[in-house]
Amino acid sequence: MSQDANETPTFEENLTQLEQIVTELEKGNVPLEQALSQFKQGVELSHALQTKLTEAEKTLAEMMKDDDQTVAFEKSGESDSNDDH
Repeated sequence: MSQDANETPTFEENLTQLEQIVTELEKGNVPLEQALSQFKQGVELSHALQTKLTEAEKTLAEMMKDDDQTVAFEKSGESDSNDDH
């Protein structure tokens, strides 16, 4: 599966690639230089995936009201999580 130079891989494609790297490294029969290269690529993918998840979380944390103002979602039970009575 090859990507055009201008085409950004999707979240799912990056996740699949990271899973493949982890699987290969877990097998333990990868030459050291290749393992280091794959590990570096895996770390980069992991950071990209985390950034994408953070962006998605921010998007979901806001909702549009009818007058186009954004308000933060409140997590259900969040205010009660510190109360023990």
